[in-house]
Amino acid sequence: MDIENFINNIDSTNLSIAFGRIKNISTTTITATGLEVAVGDIVKIESVQHSSTVLGMVASISNETFTIVPFSFIEGFRIYDKVYLQKEGLSVKCGYGLLGRVVNALGEPIDDAGKIRDLEESSAINKLSMPPLERGIIEERFSTGVKSIDSMLTSGKGQKVGIFAGSGVGKSTLMGMIVKGCEAQIKVVALIGERGREIPEFIHYNLDNNLENTVIIAATSDESALMRKYGAFTAMAVAEFFRDKGHDVLLMMDSVTRFAMAQREIGLSTGEPPVSRGYPPSVFSLLPQLMERAGNNKKGSITAFFTVLVDGDDMNDPIADQSRSILDGHIVLTRELTEQGFYPPINLLKSASRVMDKVVDKQHYNDFLKLKRVLSLIKENEVLVRVGAYKQGMDPELDNAMAKKELIREFLVQGTDKKYNFNEIVSMFRKVLQ
Repeated sequence: MDIENFINNIDSTNLSIAFGRIKNISTTTITATGLEVAVGDIVKIESVQHSSTVLGMVASISNETFTIVPFSFIEGFRIYDKVYLQKEGLSVKCGYGLLGRVVNALGEPIDDAGKIRDLEESSAINKLSMPPLERGIIEERFSTGVKSIDSMLTSGKGQKVGIFAGSGVGKSTLMGMIVKGCEAQIKVVALIGERGREIPEFIHYNLDNNLENTVIIAATSDESALMRKYGAFTAMAVAEFFRDKGHDVLLMMDSVTRFAMAQREIGLSTGEPPVSRGYPPSVFSLLPQLMERAGNNKKGSITAFFTVLVDGDDMNDPIADQSRSILDGHIVLTRELTEQGFYPPINLLKSASRVMDKVVDKQHYNDFLKLKRVLSLIKENEVLVRVGAYKQGMDPELDNAMAKKELIREFLVQGTDKKYNFNEIVSMFRKVLQ
């Protein structure tokens, strides 16, 4: 038989694409069979009944079946509906056309501003972080424009910082202040698991409708767990694109806790055991996979601020505890200061920057130690002073600290519409200690 002639006579119009079939459907996952897939592959699920399709990701594989976690809801799908292999792995198209836009976890526009143009390349959403010896040393200051942070918790380019706060304490307001006041060339904001109304409100109130040099990746609380999980990874991939183009990038993510909750939903639905407050092991391995991708390389930097929603203001919450161990610094917002009308409500005695001594001069660092000592004295003796148990003159150091209390408060309080350059902040900081 002439094989070549046989092949040429095959009618290509009658060829069909390989597909699998749905075998089982649960509340959050779909089990299918009939395709050769790998973990992380993207599949398209086609509903015959509703003539609709949704995308999903292969989460686990057994001998004959594989489990799919869909990117959207699975109502309307039936047993034996078709499953097609869409592509290997998840990627997002990146380029300067993203600036000024609001996109979803797949990089698709959701701001009614039309198609995104000037997209240069596809970047894998899941990738390894930089090898340790390829990372740049953090030795250059990163100014946020917030007085209390730049003076007492100074950040460096490439640093990973956590903002720890309970609900309603003021972390979104602080996020907006940092995005507006920082010196980053490109700003990538990931809003993960937020209420839908908070997205336009954050843009309007916290960013003053100014998205210049800013990309917002939004995955709201009503979206699937997979969209909320990969919204964070998409934001990181976009930030890496701009870093590799030579820019200093600010990555702001709100919040790590809701990202972890999304992975908890996925992990439990695929059979993982809960190990700590219902969180499966994959959550604790996923946090460093995301956070460690920030940092410096020879081309640019990603300075990342991750907000952590502290459950019941408990700093020993497993997500807060794990995040604190990975990050290079933590900013703690307290409800007590918020109730006193103190904004931003940063508890400086409970907060720390692990790179501050590397990015400020010796005088600034010594001034920081002096002011921290003053704040500590005020806090330790606050009750004694209030009840009248302490009389002026008993401790000259405490007298000096109490005399500066109101001046320190005036320095640390900052309106949301105010921003300062670093030199202004340092000058004001030194006047407080005179």
